[in-house]
Amino acid sequence: QVQLVESGGGLVQAGGSLRLSCAASGSIFSINDMAWYRQAPGEQRELVAAISRGGTTRYADSLKGRFTISRDNAKNTVYLQMNSLKPDDTAVYNCNAIVNYRTYWGRGTQVTVSS
Repeated sequence: QVQLVESGGGLVQAGGSLRLSCAASGSIFSINDMAWYRQAPGEQRELVAAISRGGTTRYADSLKGRFTISRDNAKNTVYLQMNSLKPDDTAVYNCNAIVNYRTYWGRGTQVTVSS
């Protein structure tokens, strides 16, 4: 019944920006950590950024300074602001969240950065 739905992906030129959103819906009692992961073709999935319920954040070292994660607890939504995008950022971005003390994944949104 609980689901996560990402939005905001698309095609952008190098140097541009995108903001991804992930909204949780269903019968929600609580949401703890929320995070963004990404996976490029032929690569392993990697953590992009995570944020606790109280707002504590962590980032992949290589992305710190370009990406910002935030959340709106009233809307059950987590965001990822991506600036200064590079072709190497091209990947499927998936939302992850601990909802009702269980792990849920979104289906993903494609981000493509052209040169």
